[in-house]
Amino acid sequence: MNNQKQQKPTLTGQRFKTRKRDEKERFDPSLFQESIVQGLNQTGTDLEAVAKFLDASGAKLDYRRYAETLFDILVAGGMLAPGGTLSDDLTRTEFCLFTASEDLETMQAYAQVFNKLIRRYKYLEKGFEEEIKKLLLFLKGFTESERNKLAMLTGILLANGNISASILNSLYNENLVKEGVSAAFAVKLFKSWINEKDINSVSASLRKVGMDNRLMELFPANKRSCEHFSKYFTDAGLKELSDFARNQQSIGARKELQKELQEQMARGETLKDMIAYVREEMKKTNISEQTMIGIVWSSVMSSVEWNKKEELVTEQAIKLLKQYSPLLKAFTSQGLSELTLLLKIQEYCYDNIHFMKAFQKIVVLLYKADVLSEEVILKWYTEGHVAKGKSVFLEQMKKFVEWLKNAEEESESEEEEAD
Repeated sequence: MNNQKQQKPTLTGQRFKTRKRDEKERFDPSLFQESIVQGLNQTGTDLEAVAKFLDASGAKLDYRRYAETLFDILVAGGMLAPGGTLSDDLTRTEFCLFTASEDLETMQAYAQVFNKLIRRYKYLEKGFEEEIKKLLLFLKGFTESERNKLAMLTGILLANGNISASILNSLYNENLVKEGVSAAFAVKLFKSWINEKDINSVSASLRKVGMDNRLMELFPANKRSCEHFSKYFTDAGLKELSDFARNQQSIGARKELQKELQEQMARGETLKDMIAYVREEMKKTNISEQTMIGIVWSSVMSSVEWNKKEELVTEQAIKLLKQYSPLLKAFTSQGLSELTLLLKIQEYCYDNIHFMKAFQKIVVLLYKADVLSEEVILKWYTEGHVAKGKSVFLEQMKKFVEWLKNAEEESESEEEEAD
């Protein structure tokens, strides 16, 4: 046996030089910038010519690689340093958004330039949204006039669906909010958006990205109230936006209230405590009794897991409503509130098919519990009902209504005899 150490094999090979085309091209926007600036200087203020130049240049220049540079130049005239100031050492042009006239017509023309460019080169879409987000974060670095132009342009682009409303997240930056920059910018932005389309376009876009409840965040925490928001935007000529925000705030408050009420029911809180809580919330949020009875009804009916069998669900509903009838009674002090509740019951029994046969029994129970009065039941029967399940429910209520009418007639004749 050979005791000598075996030599380990070694890997040998030839080193190849990296071919030039395989080397990663160095990121150098200066030549790209020179080409764009030169073209913009030649086209000047003729935005039709600018659009044609940008369309043709995309075939020769690397828009994909230098998208940020391209958008910086079109907006500010040159490359932007962090914070929004122009980089000193590079070429720039005087023909850009920030040097244009501060009017809606010019901003609409600029919006067309961006729209045409992005429609021609679809891959720029994402980069353009990122650019707008960045520009909004740089607002403090721009002059008031530059901010106004950017706000008008952004409003027009949002109205026409060229960018997503998610870009508005940048406006919730703490420093911009604190110094009032976000709110002032929002005024110009929403004005041009509503001018281009309408408040429905604003609400639909904000809902789509889950920002319909966040408008209050444009103000610092100590000014984040419905009253302040309403006054600020109404004074600025945006009453539609104030009304929309107030409505959203109200919807949010109602959802929170219903959630809390259901949790109180799950915890087994006393009816007295629940009534006190709801009354306090009514004062705080300025919710009417008619709206509140709808919330209370929904909370009660969502507090249990319903049986799937029709014959058992009626029994279960009667037991539950007997328990919570004092809560319902506390918020039906007006005839209109009673009718609202009765309509809610009608809609609920129609929308939940297992409850179709339970309607009459629920109404009779609430009549006996002094939640619903005979006047309101008779009004509902003759004229106050809605179309949902109308024929079925009117038929169910026929005998009870006849009984109520007879009882009313007997009561009247007794009164006459007594006189």
